Amino acid sequence: MTLHFYFARKFLMTFLGILGGFSVFMWLVELLEHLRRFDTSETSFAVLAYMALLHLPQVLYQILTLVVLLATVMMFITLARTSELVISRATGRSAIRSLIAPILTAFALGVFTVAVINPVVATMSKRYNLEENRLRGSEQIVSISREGLWLRQGKTDQQIAIHADSANLDGTHLFEVTFYGFDQSSRPTFRIDAAEAVLETGAWSLQNAKRWSFSSAGNPEAEAELFPTLLLPSDLTRDQIRDSFGTPSGIPIWELPAFITALETAGFSARSHRVWLQSELCRPLSFVAMVLVGAIFTLRHTRFGHTGLMVLFAVLAGFTLFFTGNLTKVMADSGQIPVMLAVWSPPAAAILLALSMLLHFEDG
Repeated sequence: MTLHFYFARKFLMTFLGILGGFSVFMWLVELLEHLRRFDTSETSFAVLAYMALLHLPQVLYQILTLVVLLATVMMFITLARTSELVISRATGRSAIRSLIAPILTAFALGVFTVAVINPVVATMSKRYNLEENRLRGSEQIVSISREGLWLRQGKTDQQIAIHADSANLDGTHLFEVTFYGFDQSSRPTFRIDAAEAVLETGAWSLQNAKRWSFSSAGNPEAEAELFPTLLLPSDLTRDQIRDSFGTPSGIPIWELPAFITALETAGFSARSHRVWLQSELCRPLSFVAMVLVGAIFTLRHTRFGHTGLMVLFAVLAGFTLFFTGNLTKVMADSGQIPVMLAVWSPPAAAILLALSMLLHFEDG
């Protein structure tokens, strides 16, 4: 048991050390990228450094699986060079048993990452998007809730809030829609109810619309107008609506199932959100797969030679698994393969293949 704790602690410290090194390096890269993207004459260096820091967790979160692979390789190479693995085997402990502690630690890291780190990364990602929109002078124009779909358009002198019970997949065809107009003092100026609204170039085309005006002192209901077809100017585009949904990674995993339900109720496709949810649930299994893949090539004594070549093979195998998983997720996003198959099959296949190779080459 003491040896298990020793291996677990060594794996965890190696993981944290590599993650710390990547954090410093990636923060510098992000800082340079933000210095390039934003005008330094209008935005201070401190603000850009803060923006890079906000974006750093999201960048690191995407490469955590590779960090687990590198931590595994470095740990076992270190144990082999210090002959600790040889001593462990001399006591009667097989190579497979030596993997129990790193595997359980990697699995626990995966569970902690999904349950705790994921909401933190989502919160910081949302904060980063708000700061970026503030610097660029733009705001989110789409919001999904249980009540349906909300959009916003207009300039500072007039804002229009749009509510629809449902919509098509790209948000350009709304059903049972209501438009609320406000002036620059946030006072309501009009309301329009319509059965349908279709976004055309520069305007919404409304069908069976009824308009109430609040600018006069009269009775709005008595002065209401009916229109079989009505054009309402709009500065929205299809791309703006699509991009305003954001990425699934910006939603905490605990809120993601409810968001998927609301998104599908509003008429949108939630396939990418389902892929992200399953990939997060599968993250502990992916960490375990990386530990086993790294162990295949590094559970050997350095006196056998070709250590550098074995490390290269381990890294290449891990990267192959990483990019294969990303490829299957892209295929699931496009609907070419089922979501569960795309997310869970690569790490499961890697674990089975790694175990079979370890049982073949080792004495466990």
